[in-house]
Amino acid sequence: MKTIQAIPNKIYLLNDLIRQIAAWQILGKKIVFTNGVFDIIHKGHIASLSEAASYGDRLVVGINDDASVKRLKGETRPVNEAEARALVLASLVQVDAVCIFTDDTPLQMIMAIKPDVLVKGGDYTLAQIVGASEVMAAGGLVKMATIIPDISTTAIIEKLKK
Repeated sequence: MKTIQAIPNKIYLLNDLIRQIAAWQILGKKIVFTNGVFDIIHKGHIASLSEAASYGDRLVVGINDDASVKRLKGETRPVNEAEARALVLASLVQVDAVCIFTDDTPLQMIMAIKPDVLVKGGDYTLAQIVGASEVMAAGGLVKMATIIPDISTTAIIEKLKK
């Protein structure tokens, strides 16, 4: 029987994440940041995360806490609590760090970690990407990940209801 190895701890509180990023930067690593709810992981998420990871050396993923998801998506969301969503993301090889944020947007996290590259889905315009102007003002890049059409957590939930 094959044994399952424990997932390395990739889930950080913001202050710990800031220290970890500083250590990576000392080693010359390029930091990439993306964010989202990541309620039910699907192939669109995997594709986006893989693309985001390709833009640098370390991929940091910010996820909305449960209260902010309810505010943004409605009372029936999230399907999975923040800790479970963080654990699933941390288990992915593309992801180097996960941090849960409590605001409706990741702006405070973006300003604290100062990523080299900010990635958001291609269904956003540059003007709609939270933190884009701050990252660019600091000399960073903003990239829009390719979107796989007709796949979303909302669509999956609707399909399950039928």
